[in-house]
Amino acid sequence: MGHPPPLLPLCASVSLLGGLTFGYELAVISGALLPLQLDFGLSCLEQELLVGSLLLGALLASLVGGFLIDRYGRKRAILGSNAVLLAGSLSLGLAGSLAWLVLGRSAAGFAISLSSMACCIYVSELVGPQQRGVLVSLYEAGITVGILLSYALNYALASVPRGWRHMFGWATAPAVLQSLSLLVLPAGTDEAEAHRDLIPLQGGEATKLDPERPRYSFLDLFRERDNMRGRTTVGLGLVLFQQLTGQPNVLCYASTIFHSVGFRGGSSAVLASVGLGAVKVVATLTAMGLVDRAGRRALLLAGCALMALSVSGIGLVSFAVPMDSGPSCLAMPNATGLANLPGDADQPTGLSSHPLPTASKNQGQPVSSTSEKTRRHPRAGDPTTPPGPALSSASQAPPPPAAGRALMHWTALVCMMLFVSAFSFGFGPVTWLVLSEIYPAEIRGRAFAFCNSFNWAANLFISLSFLDLIGTIGLSWTFLLYGLTAVLGLGFIYLFVPETKGQSLSEIDQQFQRRRFAPSFGHRQSTAGVQYSRMKVSVAS
Repeated sequence: MGHPPPLLPLCASVSLLGGLTFGYELAVISGALLPLQLDFGLSCLEQELLVGSLLLGALLASLVGGFLIDRYGRKRAILGSNAVLLAGSLSLGLAGSLAWLVLGRSAAGFAISLSSMACCIYVSELVGPQQRGVLVSLYEAGITVGILLSYALNYALASVPRGWRHMFGWATAPAVLQSLSLLVLPAGTDEAEAHRDLIPLQGGEATKLDPERPRYSFLDLFRERDNMRGRTTVGLGLVLFQQLTGQPNVLCYASTIFHSVGFRGGSSAVLASVGLGAVKVVATLTAMGLVDRAGRRALLLAGCALMALSVSGIGLVSFAVPMDSGPSCLAMPNATGLANLPGDADQPTGLSSHPLPTASKNQGQPVSSTSEKTRRHPRAGDPTTPPGPALSSASQAPPPPAAGRALMHWTALVCMMLFVSAFSFGFGPVTWLVLSEIYPAEIRGRAFAFCNSFNWAANLFISLSFLDLIGTIGLSWTFLLYGLTAVLGLGFIYLFVPETKGQSLSEIDQQFQRRRFAPSFGHRQSTAGVQYSRMKVSVAS
């Protein structure tokens, strides 16, 4: 009892390595796209197809992965996803045509999406309430570390001939290590009871599935039975609000903000990008330390409130300081220096990188249509000219004094850092932790996958509509709209998302069965006591 059980580090490694693989695959395209463009002569449409193929593969996995997870088990789903990832990496590493590249990226997207769902569910079921928050959040920490690692390897391999083959190949390393860790761990809670050395890991509450427990069909997610409709509303609300707050698009404009602040040299832009990634790592580690102390609900409320303030701050600053727009993918001259360097950091819930192969605008955008839509604004192709009207936030306003401009530039950068931090300790890790807790074990895989499919679909929708929205209402009002959405998300969390810290999965299940979607106005996780007190009052009256 004086030392942790030997299986606890292995369980942590499964979560960390799964997230590292996820983050690496998302961001590796940032450094690989320009060499691929030069080697294969890819057009803008072909680049979009290559980048978007990972999203399409991930969306497919979210549609069918839940059935695979519930049918074959969490452990087998992770091992199967790693096998698919190895096949996809082999296809990418040996690719001689665009078709093989698209096939490999689609396989990688399918694998990381399936693995992300299975990992969160697997770890949440194996460990007890005291460790669940930290170990599931460790997956998000792995994502941020994987992003930074991919940036570092992209930079190191940028001058290596056919270095993109090595970039894709290194994704297999954490997947292999994760598979080795899984070979020692049990398949699930049923097998866990046969492993007496794992019982301390679960805090003595191995939740063996009872054959007489109720079975659920997929349609039960939308019915009143056991408040499944309320749980689905909570799950969908969290995944939709984390996307509707515009976090992938704000990250897309990180390089624009860095350029406005003055990070114009190659090394400066890299440091700014790495600095953004470092902020994400620190914020995620902070969330890991607080998620089991402050609670899930408190982190979601604090993170969403800070996101609303920071993204609104970016919008207000851009009223006074027009920000340069990114050149289009057609602007190939001068795209040799920084183009193959990493862009800004991305985030975990499920996003890939979509850089523009240009000198100073190598963006980590998870959208396959950015370059296509940028072509609608010809003036955006020249970084030395003012941005086009659709991308200019306040072209009519007189420019402020030099000192004022510098202050507002740095204010925009601080708001950017705050936004990334707020997402990384709020929506980023906590959304997936809550999703892995609120559903019964019999339908947890399908329910998680269903919500995850909306996450990917919302990501695509928000990203595809970004430039059109800017062209309609302007950059400043777009950011302010994201701020308003974050305020609405804050209200949703306050009213409907309960606290689940310190509770076993069975206690959380019972809490949702009793709540019947009652607004959660308090900060205590024991809403069951609130329900009982209300019942007593009604009887007395």
